[in-house]
Amino acid sequence: MEIRVLKYFLTVVREESITKASEVLHITQPTLSRQLAQMEEEIGVKLFNRGSRKITLTDEGILLRRRAEEILSLVDKTEQELSENEEQIEDKITIGCGEVKAVQILPKLFASFNEKYPNVTFDIYTATADLVKEQMDKGLIDIGLLLETIDIEKYEFIRLPIKDRWVVLMKPDDPLCEKEIITPKDLARLPLILPRRMSVQNELASWFGSYYKDLNIKFTSNLSTNGAIMVSEGLAYSVVIEGAVPFWDSNKIAYRPLSPTLTATSVLAWKRNQPFSPAATKFIEHSKCFLGIDEV
Repeated sequence: MEIRVLKYFLTVVREESITKASEVLHITQPTLSRQLAQMEEEIGVKLFNRGSRKITLTDEGILLRRRAEEILSLVDKTEQELSENEEQIEDKITIGCGEVKAVQILPKLFASFNEKYPNVTFDIYTATADLVKEQMDKGLIDIGLLLETIDIEKYEFIRLPIKDRWVVLMKPDDPLCEKEIITPKDLARLPLILPRRMSVQNELASWFGSYYKDLNIKFTSNLSTNGAIMVSEGLAYSVVIEGAVPFWDSNKIAYRPLSPTLTATSVLAWKRNQPFSPAATKFIEHSKCFLGIDEV
């Protein structure tokens, strides 16, 4: 399967028409149709449903589109890395992170790095730690800002001096807002939204203790913002890390810390024994000096 043909495939997907795609690609329609037919024959599956007005993807075609986007993204990234000049670094560094409090470190870190390397730009990818690590393992993300725990055999990392508190989200007029802290007993039998990650749920189960069996879990959510929408409509209470919550509209969402206090630490991590672009390598070195912390 050639990179060129994958680009043809994605162009057809985007234009939803072989005729339009051939015009964008500056090749003839018969040539493009033949290339796509050969690709389908090579991999042994049907990729397109060819309708009278537009082309849609089969389930196999949807999977190939996802993989093709990843492959071409990695190809572009590799070409940039190989063509870089050490003295004139000009590249994009991809940072993956969740909605964690430690994100507050990034603006000053980026600004200080750009003083040295003004032609470097940053792509911030927001997702759960599991998704960020998956993209790091594929080489699509350079560095991840992640909540611990972290696999030290797989990643090198800098532990950051910022801790996130676990809090409960609620409506501002909710009776729980009258409390300064929220205990496991306060949440027993109330409709709850918990984080989707099982490792985090296990940690919260320990915090709830004997009250865990009484929980009324209505939803799970991978990022706190979507859960907050459910909270604002009065559907449930959401247990989340404090993260970006203080930046939200306090007229729509209120929050209170858990008691006993439950906290989480964050790390700046990168894949162990993986070659990086000069820009990413410089950024890792700069981060160590900027934060004044030895990596693990």
